[in-house]
Amino acid sequence: MANRLAAATSPYLLQHAENPVDWWPWSAEALAEARRRDVPILLSVGYAACHWCHVMAHESFEDAETARLMNENFVNIKVDREERPDIDAVYMTATQAMTGHGGWPMTCFLTPDGEPFHCGTYYPPQPRPGMPSFQHLLVAVAQAWQERRDELKAGAGQIVEQLAKQTGPLPGAAVDERVLAEAVEKLDAEADHERGGFGGAPKFPPSMTLEFLLRHHERTGSATALSLVEECADAMSRGGMYDQLAGGFARYSVDADWVVPHFEKMLYDNALLLRVYAHLARLTGSARALAVARTTGEFLLDQLGTEEGGFAASLDADTLGEEGLTYVWTPQQLREVLGEDDAEWAASLFEVTETGTFEHGRSVLQLRRDPDDPERFERVRAALLAARGLRPQPGRDDKVIASWNGLAITALCEAGAALNEPRWIEAADRAASAILDLHVLDGRLRRSSRGGQVGEAAGVLEDYACLADGLLALHQATGDPRWLDEAVQLLDVALARFASDAPGAYHDTADDAETLVQRPSDPTDNASPSGASALAGALVTASVLVGPERSARYREAAEAALNRAGQLVAKVPRFAGHWLSVAEALVTGPVQVAVVGLDPEAWSELRTTAAQLVHGGGVVLAGQPDSAPLLADRPLVEGAAAAYVCRGYVCERPVTTPDELEAALGRV
Repeated sequence: MANRLAAATSPYLLQHAENPVDWWPWSAEALAEARRRDVPILLSVGYAACHWCHVMAHESFEDAETARLMNENFVNIKVDREERPDIDAVYMTATQAMTGHGGWPMTCFLTPDGEPFHCGTYYPPQPRPGMPSFQHLLVAVAQAWQERRDELKAGAGQIVEQLAKQTGPLPGAAVDERVLAEAVEKLDAEADHERGGFGGAPKFPPSMTLEFLLRHHERTGSATALSLVEECADAMSRGGMYDQLAGGFARYSVDADWVVPHFEKMLYDNALLLRVYAHLARLTGSARALAVARTTGEFLLDQLGTEEGGFAASLDADTLGEEGLTYVWTPQQLREVLGEDDAEWAASLFEVTETGTFEHGRSVLQLRRDPDDPERFERVRAALLAARGLRPQPGRDDKVIASWNGLAITALCEAGAALNEPRWIEAADRAASAILDLHVLDGRLRRSSRGGQVGEAAGVLEDYACLADGLLALHQATGDPRWLDEAVQLLDVALARFASDAPGAYHDTADDAETLVQRPSDPTDNASPSGASALAGALVTASVLVGPERSARYREAAEAALNRAGQLVAKVPRFAGHWLSVAEALVTGPVQVAVVGLDPEAWSELRTTAAQLVHGGGVVLAGQPDSAPLLADRPLVEGAAAAYVCRGYVCERPVTTPDELEAALGRV
């Protein structure tokens, strides 16, 4: 049976276009069909790089008998969570409330009006302890709908009411220097000091928390904060989650020791981690952090760059239906590529064993110690990478997502300036142009595109906020006023369209977006910044880059948003990493460095010094006097280029040499 996914812009939906299941994309027509047939909706949510989504697809959605049960008893809707994060958020909240956990694939049964009455995640083809088979579940739900329909509908309505109560705005609470210090204490108590990171298995990269800790160390000199970053950053880059041959990070580690990754590589992870490692290298001079930052930046350009100029969403966890096939090695495979001597050396260095660290006697490459022969290491690495390139490769989800591209633009600009990588800034410039040219229609932002074709899904708050933040970083890196103007337009739409009735609170969807059973509003920082925290961060940065007509309004809005998240920050700092970073920027000023000169040659040394030394969350802009709001009324000093350092609303006297600028930034 041909389904309705063949014209989708989502690679995930296209993966299911040939299923015998009569899939619908999420649409008013699909809900109307459920009402017409008076049957429940089976909602299946996942994403293209998801291993267990592939498993359930092969086991169930490609099975003719399972498809028959689905088609006869349900209207079946398939959703790409990356393309429709609003739908995913609503039903993930319901899934977590019903089951105590969540994840993908997500499987929800809804009334024809979209109200959930039974939710879960992966279901196997055969029963397992505590888990029914998927076919058994289908039959049970269909039977319950026939026999207890009114009861199911009433229960679904109650679930929606409860979710609305649980997801309302939090009470306000101040976030001051004491709260920030206590957050470091809590993080220290929750840290795994032996293995690095926080909590047990599985371990996810705590990118935004590490960024906060770096900013806190920079402001206060806290040895604890810096130690937490160094422990985690080193452990992540030594284990299998980091690609030891080509750079770039997998989504997470399935174990507490960072050995075996979940192999998909996501744009947002690598953008956020590039930022962290670049700032760690900038602060400490760590050779390891510098190397990881450089390879991660190159990974973004080489592996995720698209023809149109943006960045693709992800690389798949699977290759030819097998998880990690491209990346893992046996000792024999090392010998085939390297010969006996180099293979033995490499096996010891990368911890490739006969028993294996992964499945079927294969090992994920680790690098727990620095090689004793760097030249030999580079020769071995290049040979293994070339051999790996001949293997089947994981699929790529080349969907371009506005918010994730915003994160990449920010990271490439900040890392490019700090590490003197102008190609990264050029790549960020191309990505920004591509997103604005394709994704902005009639002043509003669309969420995603693919192959130069923009999708129908409206941008959510994180799209407006993260892209605006990226454009502000690009404005600083290039001095081009276009990027500031475009960022301001996005921020003004976000403030007008996403604000809640409660001051400082925001919805994740616009006031004119599609109406769902619940309007999502999640302030928690998870794998990437929440829409609200990303907006607060962009507003803080913009407040010192725009003119006086907007500056105070933006800062007040950022402070109100942070106050609304105050309880979250104080109670669960691990899930408020970006909020904490925003708070550090506000406490610090943020630091502003305005560099003026007649041309780039005159201001380049001062600008480079500022980019390498300015505190996290700070702002650096160079250009001719009065060429941008931050540079207004800042003249040259006796005809020479000058740097003006300010903290909040207090400025020091201008300086004209890199040494003077370093001293000024050291006093902030």
